[in-house]
Amino acid sequence: MITIDDYVVDVLMRDLVGHDRRPVCFLVYVWLVAEAGRRSGVVEISYRELAESIGVSKSSVQGAVGWLVRRKLIEARKSSVTATPCYLVLSPWRKRVGQDKGKRMRARE
Repeated sequence: MITIDDYVVDVLMRDLVGHDRRPVCFLVYVWLVAEAGRRSGVVEISYRELAESIGVSKSSVQGAVGWLVRRKLIEARKSSVTATPCYLVLSPWRKRVGQDKGKRMRARE
């Protein structure tokens, strides 16, 4: 079974689909989260394969990946310009929560 953080459904979906008007970004992110859960955490997949897996165009996936990288929700790496990208799904909200707790703990001391 694949688990998805409540934040993804409660906040990120509204942010990407409603505010940014990029629903394909949300689909790509959720698909990568699920696939990363099945694999070792890093997903190596071409734009074409990703587009077919989600059911959207390749150009939509390319734009979504670029947006998710800019938003720091995924990292995309290639060994060369023509290589298949490897994606690492990031969860920046987890870091913020931990940092906030650390700040609060220091403030209480």
